[in-house]
Amino acid sequence: MASFEEAETEETVTCLHMTFYHPCQEDKMMFRCLNFCKREQVRADEMAKFGRDSNVCHYNFMDARVSRIQFSLQLYRKLNSTELCFEIKNMSKKTKLIVDQTELGYLNKIDLPWKCIICFGDYQILAETQEGESVDYFETHLHLAQAPILQERCLPSLQPVPENGISSSMFPSQSKSPIEIDENES
Repeated sequence: MASFEEAETEETVTCLHMTFYHPCQEDKMMFRCLNFCKREQVRADEMAKFGRDSNVCHYNFMDARVSRIQFSLQLYRKLNSTELCFEIKNMSKKTKLIVDQTELGYLNKIDLPWKCIICFGDYQILAETQEGESVDYFETHLHLAQAPILQERCLPSLQPVPENGISSSMFPSQSKSPIEIDENES
């Protein structure tokens, strides 16, 4: 038996946690082919493909409105760095992919932020990367959301600010109805 000192160092694995939401999931079960709550290994040199074509995609959506290949994720290592990252590429000719506020057309790709929301159609996916060291494979861990992801993140509502820079919400006692002022009055 090998001694403790001679044992190989245990390597941590990069894990991509993805939480899926669609408003019709309960009725249409479009995520029924996804393996939730169990980590799955993906070889580092493979692309993780998401779409409706089970012959090409490992992660399948049971929805005719989803493209054969909707998007792909690829693990890579930054040049002159040990940091592992994912890039996401839109593979759909018909549907734009939105990663946080960035809109991706067909074949556009960007680095996947460490925590972001991916949207297409009515689909919402919260993606969170857990850092690791292994360059041989990464893991995916899928979850199902019970409520819309965009509502769970407490994003401040954006209200227009008038030209004078004073928002009417700063003065709640004032009337909310518009006031007409002649431009010649001072």
